Amino acid sequence: MRDLYNMMFKRKSIRKFDKKLSISDEELIKIEEKFGKVSSLIGDIKTEFKIVSNDETTSKRGAYSILFYSEDKDNYLLNAGYIMEQVDLFLTEMNIGACWYGMAKAKETEKNGLGFVIMLSIGKCNEDDFRNDIKEFKRKDISVILKGDKYDDVIKNAGLAPSACNSQPWRILTSENSIEVFKKDKMKSFIPGTNLSFYNNIDMGIFLCFLELVLNSKGISFDRNIINGSKVSDGLVKICEYKIN
Repeated sequence: MRDLYNMMFKRKSIRKFDKKLSISDEELIKIEEKFGKVSSLIGDIKTEFKIVSNDETTSKRGAYSILFYSEDKDNYLLNAGYIMEQVDLFLTEMNIGACWYGMAKAKETEKNGLGFVIMLSIGKCNEDDFRNDIKEFKRKDISVILKGDKYDDVIKNAGLAPSACNSQPWRILTSENSIEVFKKDKMKSFIPGTNLSFYNNIDMGIFLCFLELVLNSKGISFDRNIINGSKVSDGLVKICEYKIN
Protein backbone atom coordinates (compact mmCIF):
# COMPACT_ATOMS: atom_id res chain seq x y z
CA MET A 1 0.00 0.00 0.00
CA ARG A 2 2.94 2.35 0.52
CA ASP A 3 2.88 3.68 -3.04
CA LEU A 4 -0.64 5.06 -2.53
CA TYR A 5 0.29 7.59 0.17
CA ASN A 6 0.61 10.62 -2.12
CA MET A 7 -2.79 9.89 -3.66
CA MET A 8 -4.44 10.64 -0.30
CA PHE A 9 -3.87 14.34 -0.94
CA LYS A 10 -5.03 14.22 -4.58
CA ARG A 11 -8.18 12.06 -4.37
CA LYS A 12 -11.59 13.62 -4.58
CA SER A 13 -15.12 12.25 -4.83
CA ILE A 14 -15.96 12.80 -8.49
CA ARG A 15 -19.64 13.01 -9.36
CA LYS A 16 -19.54 14.69 -12.77
CA PHE A 17 -17.46 13.43 -15.67
CA ASP A 18 -16.35 14.79 -19.03
CA LYS A 19 -18.22 12.72 -21.63
CA LYS A 20 -15.37 13.32 -24.08
CA LEU A 21 -13.10 11.16 -21.92
CA SER A 22 -13.34 7.40 -21.54
CA ILE A 23 -11.64 4.59 -19.66
CA SER A 24 -9.67 2.42 -22.08
CA ASP A 25 -9.73 -1.37 -22.21
CA GLU A 26 -6.10 -1.34 -21.08
CA GLU A 27 -7.03 0.70 -18.02
CA LEU A 28 -9.85 -1.68 -17.16
CA ILE A 29 -7.35 -4.55 -17.28
CA LYS A 30 -4.99 -2.64 -14.94
CA ILE A 31 -7.83 -2.10 -12.47
CA GLU A 32 -8.70 -5.79 -12.50
CA GLU A 33 -5.04 -6.65 -11.92
CA LYS A 34 -5.05 -4.33 -8.90
CA PHE A 35 -7.85 -6.37 -7.33
CA GLY A 36 -5.40 -9.18 -6.76
CA LYS A 37 -2.85 -6.94 -5.08
CA VAL A 38 -4.90 -5.14 -2.42
CA SER A 39 -4.27 -5.84 1.25
CA SER A 40 -7.08 -7.16 3.44
CA LEU A 41 -7.66 -5.89 6.93
CA ILE A 42 -9.07 -9.26 7.99
CA GLY A 43 -7.56 -12.05 5.96
CA ASP A 44 -10.12 -14.79 6.52
CA ILE A 45 -13.05 -12.88 5.00
CA LYS A 46 -13.71 -13.94 1.41
CA THR A 47 -14.21 -11.06 -1.01
CA GLU A 48 -14.65 -10.50 -4.75
CA PHE A 49 -14.81 -7.59 -7.19
CA LYS A 50 -16.56 -7.03 -10.47
CA ILE A 51 -16.41 -4.17 -12.98
CA VAL A 52 -19.72 -3.58 -14.75
CA SER A 53 -21.18 -0.94 -17.02
CA ASN A 54 -23.64 1.28 -15.20
CA ASP A 55 -26.63 -0.22 -16.97
CA GLU A 56 -26.10 -3.17 -14.61
CA THR A 57 -26.60 -0.87 -11.62
CA THR A 58 -28.81 2.04 -10.61
CA SER A 59 -25.80 4.38 -10.71
CA LYS A 60 -26.09 7.44 -12.94
CA ARG A 61 -22.50 8.55 -12.39
CA GLY A 62 -19.54 7.73 -14.59
CA ALA A 63 -19.34 4.90 -17.12
CA TYR A 64 -18.64 1.87 -14.95
CA SER A 65 -19.02 0.69 -11.38
CA ILE A 66 -16.74 -1.50 -9.32
CA LEU A 67 -18.88 -3.84 -7.26
CA PHE A 68 -17.58 -5.28 -4.01
CA TYR A 69 -18.85 -8.58 -2.60
CA SER A 70 -18.04 -10.14 0.77
CA GLU A 71 -18.79 -12.83 3.28
CA ASP A 72 -20.99 -11.58 6.10
CA LYS A 73 -18.62 -11.96 9.05
CA ASP A 74 -17.60 -9.85 12.02
CA ASN A 75 -16.09 -6.58 10.81
CA TYR A 76 -16.75 -7.33 7.13
CA LEU A 77 -17.78 -3.71 6.56
CA LEU A 78 -14.56 -2.48 8.15
CA ASN A 79 -12.69 -4.82 5.82
CA ALA A 80 -14.70 -3.57 2.81
CA GLY A 81 -13.76 0.05 3.44
CA TYR A 82 -10.11 -0.79 3.99
CA ILE A 83 -9.87 -2.77 0.75
CA MET A 84 -11.96 -0.55 -1.51
CA GLU A 85 -10.17 2.63 -0.45
CA GLN A 86 -6.95 1.14 -1.82
CA VAL A 87 -8.76 0.73 -5.13
CA ASP A 88 -10.06 4.32 -4.88
CA LEU A 89 -6.51 5.64 -4.42
CA PHE A 90 -5.16 3.48 -7.22
CA LEU A 91 -7.82 4.91 -9.53
CA THR A 92 -6.77 8.42 -8.51
CA GLU A 93 -3.23 7.60 -9.60
CA MET A 94 -4.65 6.67 -13.04
CA ASN A 95 -6.70 9.90 -13.26
CA ILE A 96 -9.86 7.85 -13.02
CA GLY A 97 -12.42 9.54 -10.82
CA ALA A 98 -14.47 7.54 -8.34
CA CYS A 99 -17.40 8.12 -6.04
CA TRP A 100 -18.47 5.84 -3.21
CA TYR A 101 -22.10 5.21 -4.13
CA GLY A 102 -23.82 3.73 -1.12
CA MET A 103 -27.41 4.17 -2.21
CA ALA A 104 -26.98 2.65 -5.67
CA LYS A 105 -27.93 -0.97 -6.23
CA ALA A 106 -26.43 -3.72 -8.38
CA LYS A 107 -28.51 -6.12 -10.45
CA GLU A 108 -26.18 -8.93 -9.39
CA THR A 109 -26.72 -9.02 -5.63
CA GLU A 110 -24.63 -12.15 -5.11
CA LYS A 111 -21.39 -13.45 -6.61
CA ASN A 112 -20.10 -16.92 -5.86
CA GLY A 113 -22.07 -17.01 -2.65
CA LEU A 114 -20.85 -13.59 -1.48
CA GLY A 115 -23.27 -10.71 -0.90
CA PHE A 116 -23.05 -7.32 -2.58
CA VAL A 117 -21.79 -4.65 -0.15
CA ILE A 118 -21.01 -1.38 -1.94
CA MET A 119 -19.79 0.11 -5.20
CA LEU A 120 -17.47 2.75 -6.58
CA SER A 121 -18.84 4.51 -9.66
CA ILE A 122 -15.96 5.51 -11.92
CA GLY A 123 -15.12 7.55 -15.02
CA LYS A 124 -12.09 9.05 -16.73
CA CYS A 125 -11.00 12.51 -15.54
CA ASN A 126 -8.53 15.26 -16.24
CA GLU A 127 -5.65 15.82 -13.84
CA ASP A 128 -7.14 19.12 -12.68
CA ASP A 129 -10.42 17.46 -11.66
CA PHE A 130 -8.63 16.24 -8.53
CA ARG A 131 -7.37 18.21 -5.55
CA ASN A 132 -4.23 20.30 -5.83
CA ASP A 133 -4.10 21.70 -2.29
CA ILE A 134 -4.84 20.25 1.14
CA LYS A 135 -6.88 23.41 1.84
CA GLU A 136 -9.54 22.06 -0.52
CA PHE A 137 -10.52 19.40 2.03
CA LYS A 138 -13.43 20.16 4.34
CA ARG A 139 -12.71 18.31 7.56
CA LYS A 140 -13.46 18.69 11.25
CA ASP A 141 -10.94 20.53 13.39
CA ILE A 142 -8.34 18.19 14.86
CA SER A 143 -9.57 19.13 18.36
CA VAL A 144 -12.90 17.40 17.59
CA ILE A 145 -11.22 14.22 16.36
CA LEU A 146 -8.24 13.79 18.67
CA LYS A 147 -7.72 13.44 22.40
CA GLY A 148 -4.08 13.21 23.43
CA ASP A 149 -0.97 15.19 22.57
CA LYS A 150 0.81 12.59 20.43
CA TYR A 151 0.70 11.88 16.69
CA ASP A 152 -1.45 14.90 15.88
CA ASP A 153 0.23 15.25 12.46
CA VAL A 154 -0.53 11.59 11.75
CA ILE A 155 -4.18 11.92 12.72
CA LYS A 156 -4.62 15.18 10.82
CA ASN A 157 -3.53 13.53 7.56
CA ALA A 158 -5.42 10.31 8.24
CA GLY A 159 -8.51 12.44 8.83
CA LEU A 160 -8.52 13.39 5.13
CA ALA A 161 -10.27 10.06 4.55
CA PRO A 162 -13.65 10.22 2.80
CA SER A 163 -16.84 9.25 4.63
CA ALA A 164 -20.58 9.05 4.04
CA CYS A 165 -21.94 12.61 3.78
CA ASN A 166 -18.55 13.72 5.15
CA SER A 167 -19.70 12.53 8.58
CA GLN A 168 -16.15 11.69 9.76
CA PRO A 169 -17.21 9.26 12.51
CA TRP A 170 -13.68 8.50 13.75
CA ARG A 171 -12.45 9.66 17.14
CA ILE A 172 -8.88 9.05 18.28
CA LEU A 173 -7.09 8.72 21.63
CA THR A 174 -3.31 8.77 21.55
CA SER A 175 -0.52 8.16 24.00
CA GLU A 176 3.23 7.69 23.59
CA ASN A 177 2.86 4.03 22.63
CA SER A 178 -0.63 3.67 21.23
CA ILE A 179 -3.28 5.04 18.91
CA GLU A 180 -6.81 3.98 19.81
CA VAL A 181 -9.51 4.35 17.16
CA PHE A 182 -13.20 4.77 18.03
CA LYS A 183 -16.39 5.27 16.04
CA LYS A 184 -18.87 7.88 17.19
CA ASP A 185 -22.03 5.82 17.46
CA LYS A 186 -24.63 8.48 16.69
CA MET A 187 -24.04 11.15 14.07
CA LYS A 188 -26.32 13.89 12.77
CA SER A 189 -27.13 13.11 9.15
CA PHE A 190 -30.04 12.97 6.70
CA ILE A 191 -29.16 9.28 6.22
CA PRO A 192 -31.46 7.11 8.40
CA GLY A 193 -29.80 5.73 11.53
CA THR A 194 -29.57 2.08 10.46
CA ASN A 195 -28.16 2.97 7.06
CA LEU A 196 -25.75 5.50 8.54
CA SER A 197 -24.34 2.89 10.90
CA PHE A 198 -23.78 0.57 7.91
CA TYR A 199 -21.90 3.24 5.96
CA ASN A 200 -19.98 4.53 8.95
CA ASN A 201 -18.60 1.05 9.59
CA ILE A 202 -17.26 1.12 6.03
CA ASP A 203 -15.95 4.64 6.70
CA MET A 204 -13.94 3.37 9.65
CA GLY A 205 -12.20 0.86 7.38
CA ILE A 206 -11.39 3.70 4.98
CA PHE A 207 -9.93 5.67 7.87
CA LEU A 208 -7.76 2.73 8.97
CA CYS A 209 -6.40 2.51 5.43
CA PHE A 210 -5.45 6.20 5.52
CA LEU A 211 -4.01 5.91 9.02
CA GLU A 212 -1.75 3.01 8.08
CA LEU A 213 -0.58 4.77 4.93
CA VAL A 214 0.45 7.75 7.05
CA LEU A 215 2.19 5.61 9.67
CA ASN A 216 4.06 3.68 6.99
CA SER A 217 5.09 6.90 5.24
CA LYS A 218 6.66 8.12 8.48
CA GLY A 219 8.43 4.84 9.16
CA ILE A 220 6.36 4.22 12.30
CA SER A 221 6.00 0.49 12.90
CA PHE A 222 2.95 -0.85 14.71
CA ASP A 223 0.95 -3.88 15.74
CA ARG A 224 -2.75 -3.68 14.92
CA ASN A 225 -5.50 -5.15 17.09
CA ILE A 226 -9.02 -5.11 15.64
CA ILE A 227 -11.63 -4.93 18.40
CA ASN A 228 -15.10 -6.23 17.73
CA GLY A 229 -17.08 -3.10 18.48
CA SER A 230 -16.85 -2.79 22.25
CA LYS A 231 -18.85 0.22 23.48
CA VAL A 232 -17.25 2.73 25.80
CA SER A 233 -18.44 6.04 27.25
CA ASP A 234 -19.55 9.18 25.37
CA GLY A 235 -21.33 7.22 22.65
CA LEU A 236 -18.11 5.75 21.27
CA VAL A 237 -17.43 2.24 19.98
CA LYS A 238 -13.84 1.03 20.09
CA ILE A 239 -12.75 -0.25 16.68
CA CYS A 240 -9.01 -0.76 16.73
CA GLU A 241 -5.84 -0.18 18.72
CA TYR A 242 -2.38 0.33 17.31
CA LYS A 243 0.59 -0.44 19.55
CA ILE A 244 3.50 1.68 18.41
CA ASN A 245 6.78 -0.22 18.36
